[in-house]
Amino acid sequence: MTWHEELTKQGYRISGPRRRIMELLSDTRTPLTPALIHKHLALEGKPLSLASVYRALDLLAELNLLCQVYFSDGTLGYMAHTGGHHHHVLCRRCNRSMEFGGHEDLDELTERVQAETGYVINEHLLQFYGLCPSCAALRQELA
Repeated sequence: MTWHEELTKQGYRISGPRRRIMELLSDTRTPLTPALIHKHLALEGKPLSLASVYRALDLLAELNLLCQVYFSDGTLGYMAHTGGHHHHVLCRRCNRSMEFGGHEDLDELTERVQAETGYVINEHLLQFYGLCPSCAALRQELA
């Protein structure tokens, strides 16, 4: 199901800000912060207020149309959700992000954490950081 269909199915209209943000995020492989989304849209001649960007991001993330990706400094970025349960690996140099699948692999760890802590785990965030193949190759060339 496309993001257009999901918004409509959930009873939301496809407003200008939502459309612009989803189109921008659907075309990038790098997570974007709200400030960068605001800047990109302004440069494209499609300006939105920063408040509108935040409101649209909150709703789109709540509807699971966006993934939240954390940069190594803790800053939050957003990417279009591509479906299915997945996680991200983020390049520390260029901030390019790649998805990788995996929920079943965490079942054993989740059970162990629940047993050790008494918590009932109902959600998790798993993200890796490293160097993408291009940045790793560049690093090797410079060494």
